Amino acid sequence: MATRDISSASFFRTPPSANRVSHQRWVICGFLFLATVIAYIDRGVIAYLEPSLEKIFTGLNSAKYSYITTAFTVAYAIGMVVAGGLTDKLGTRKAFAIAIGLWSVAAMLPGAAFSVITFGIAMFLLGLGEAANFPACIKTVAEWFPKRERALATGIFNSGANFGNIAVPLVVPALIALFGSWSIFGPKNAWRGAFVATGAAGLVWLAAWLIWYRRPEQHWSVSKSELDLILSDPVESQEIVPWSRVLPRKETWAFAIGKFLTDPIWWFYLFWLPRYLQSTFHLSITTNRIPVVVVYVISTVGSIGGGWISSKLLSIGRTANVSRKTAMLICALCVVPVFAAPFIHNLWIVVALVGLAAAAHQGWSANIFTLPSDMFPKAAVGSVIGIGGMAGAIGGALFQFATGFIIQLTGSYVPLFVIACVAYLLALIIIHGITPKMTPVQID
Repeated sequence: MATRDISSASFFRTPPSANRVSHQRWVICGFLFLATVIAYIDRGVIAYLEPSLEKIFTGLNSAKYSYITTAFTVAYAIGMVVAGGLTDKLGTRKAFAIAIGLWSVAAMLPGAAFSVITFGIAMFLLGLGEAANFPACIKTVAEWFPKRERALATGIFNSGANFGNIAVPLVVPALIALFGSWSIFGPKNAWRGAFVATGAAGLVWLAAWLIWYRRPEQHWSVSKSELDLILSDPVESQEIVPWSRVLPRKETWAFAIGKFLTDPIWWFYLFWLPRYLQSTFHLSITTNRIPVVVVYVISTVGSIGGGWISSKLLSIGRTANVSRKTAMLICALCVVPVFAAPFIHNLWIVVALVGLAAAAHQGWSANIFTLPSDMFPKAAVGSVIGIGGMAGAIGGALFQFATGFIIQLTGSYVPLFVIACVAYLLALIIIHGITPKMTPVQID
């Protein structure tokens, strides 16, 4: 068993005891949850303010807004090229610190924007930094949790996306009201202060992360019993695995195709849902708050529930293959009713349908994100997540670009909701076709 680090953070150290029971892995999961909350707040501010910004920036419309969101997703794809490998090379502590430092500064930059182009540049930089969030989170889960707990832990941290989206419509109007009363901003520029304040939250998280995070075998608060649980899976090589050794694997492509087909749907909800509800039901930035919050409150249930389903199946003796795919099938079927949303003229029925679809996506994500750690050794997980995340971001960029032009030319959201309806079932069919048994991969 690995020895503990006795050189750092001695002030916080608890003497090891065979009788002491710790739950430090769930504290680490809490850090991952908060990082995801912050990431989604940072990327969600512009989506919530976009209808108001159209009145401030001349020429900002659906098509040009899609340029801004496409810039984010293109950068996210580029970031994924290096984020997974960098996380494997530097370790989660350093890689996460670099990433959240970058994206926190980038999240403040829209506060200085003065045109569509400068907004696009700021969102591009934000996408580069936030690309590391999920590779780092998934690798951290693989390091801190045995396989039987990973889907639940992934579901918990992934629910941070929902809480971040819930926070945006609650926090942003309050920040605008606050900064509107300051002479340095004034009512017309209060939105700038909202970007600065939300971006700064990541720097607070960064300080806490650097103080508290260590690997489980080096952490002063991990008891012997918890460390034995964390390390209960078979010992794996810690050699860094380059992309060249995982990219040819069919299991990598199964994960990447699944992400390519389904990630764009989540980007669609994230960047276009506030705009859709405001324009369709003639809501203001204030009256739009509750419907958006309700959608993401519903989606929170899916994130944790999807992870719970597969973890429960594993606990009663089902294989990882059966457990993950059963949970993913349930989620895919729950998305199907969303195709009816653009044909319904009752706000709350639409909110319920989109909320169910968003919940199903989060349950799907909790399981698809565990596939690399189920099939690949820990040393390769970050790279595989990076490849899949890049594929998802490429799909998201293409879908964002198309969304703006579809809405601009047709004024209809019908094609977009139809695509959302079928994407998950198609992805699951392809994943199962490529990896019918989901056997562990041996990296030579």
